[in-house]
Amino acid sequence: MANDSDGKIGLAPATLMVAGNMMGSGVFMLPANLATTGGIALYGWLITVVGAVALALVFAKLSAIDPAAGGPYAYTRKAFGNYMGYQANLVYWLANVIGNVGLAVAGIGYLTHFFPVLKDPLASALAQIAVIWFFTYANILGPSLVGRIQSFTTVFALVPIVGMALFGWFWFSGDIYSSGWNVSGKSGFDAVSATLNYTLWAFIGVESASVSAGVVRDPAKNVPIATVGGVVLAAVCYVLSSTVIMGMIPNKELLASSAPFADAARLALGNTAANIVSLCAAIGCLGSLAGWTLLVGQTAKAAADDGLFGNVFARVNAKGVPSAGLAIVAVIMTVEVLATMSPTASQQFGKIASIAVIMTLLPYIYSAVSIKVLAYRKIPAGQFTFYTFVGIIAAIYSLWAMVGSDGQLTRWSLIFVVATIIFYELSIGRARDIEEKGIHPGGVAPGWVRYASFAITVVALAAMFWISVGRHEGLNLRHRSPAPVAPAAVVPQHQAPAT
Repeated sequence: MANDSDGKIGLAPATLMVAGNMMGSGVFMLPANLATTGGIALYGWLITVVGAVALALVFAKLSAIDPAAGGPYAYTRKAFGNYMGYQANLVYWLANVIGNVGLAVAGIGYLTHFFPVLKDPLASALAQIAVIWFFTYANILGPSLVGRIQSFTTVFALVPIVGMALFGWFWFSGDIYSSGWNVSGKSGFDAVSATLNYTLWAFIGVESASVSAGVVRDPAKNVPIATVGGVVLAAVCYVLSSTVIMGMIPNKELLASSAPFADAARLALGNTAANIVSLCAAIGCLGSLAGWTLLVGQTAKAAADDGLFGNVFARVNAKGVPSAGLAIVAVIMTVEVLATMSPTASQQFGKIASIAVIMTLLPYIYSAVSIKVLAYRKIPAGQFTFYTFVGIIAAIYSLWAMVGSDGQLTRWSLIFVVATIIFYELSIGRARDIEEKGIHPGGVAPGWVRYASFAITVVALAAMFWISVGRHEGLNLRHRSPAPVAPAAVVPQHQAPAT
């Protein structure tokens, strides 16, 4: 038994992984995003907490009934067949890949407070690429290392969140909060509906433990506890911290804030506190990328084991990690970083987050409905009725959040969903070969993938440094172009002749 548990993560790391995957970049940006609606977003929070807890209960029970790795994909496939499973997995996998880039963008964005050179689009992009490949390398080394990284960074993320939730009330003003109650210009119902996409982004990750059940010790017991525990921990922190900030910073100032937690800390305790909060936010954002990278790799591997993804995603190294698949994901994310490179990182993050939420909602709906199929005759009648009702609540909430999302993004996302039938046709042949010819998926991943990931990380960091030094006058170790000759009549102030 002990040998079976080697390298796997226990209850506490799994709980922190769920909470950490949710409490990454989203929570630190939410007060400013929700300021477009106002304090009435509190109702959106409460509705989302109900929906998130319902989703948590669904995933917890599904993982208890069948602790197979794969999460939404595994449950959808078993309940509704290969195509629906393939569709859910492809959409969910792509949503996570897109969302991971958003985490890298946000994490590096927080570091611009300490390293202004990262405001340069190219330097920022190289830093994002370095972070992506670093956490790919960390995942290749094994899930236990990722669990430790996640636990460590989640503690940093919790410092400003819990601190603000508990102590920010000493600076809370009811007048400030009420003056920005509903600034959206919409009716109360429409205003609350508009907040659901933002608030749901904060809970994306509720299924993390169930997706990674294959690397969790004693999954039948620990995955349900970790799922519900992580959601409750995140929910309390979210509601209290975002509400108190809306009562500390006037709405117009909050709208313009790029770091609301840091601004609130500065208002309460000064610049030193703001610096600490900014550092904790950066570590929390980037650390959550470690857990999401693990999740993306496990999702693709589960589908590849069933023949619905390329076999390369099923190949594992000596640690049981799908290293080749992770490297492919890192390549895709690198291309996405370069393709979306922009001086307006906040707008870039907003679009990425919206697309990721919309595409994640479909697998959530499938999973919520599948519990009625998979739990039939496997749990007592009373529990079956209860969880069927919970699944309906989770599905209705997810549909409501989709209706409240950006219409154009929703349209294109659903067009992609329809197009998955074409991709499925291309992959169904391999699934048939596995079933009819007895082909065993997987194999050994190339050992060089590990070293290549580390090398790319170092090269990206070196390139970022080279770009930064080349554009910083005080550290101009090389000339990017011939230095301009100053007009004779102009005398720089620092060379002004003594009088």
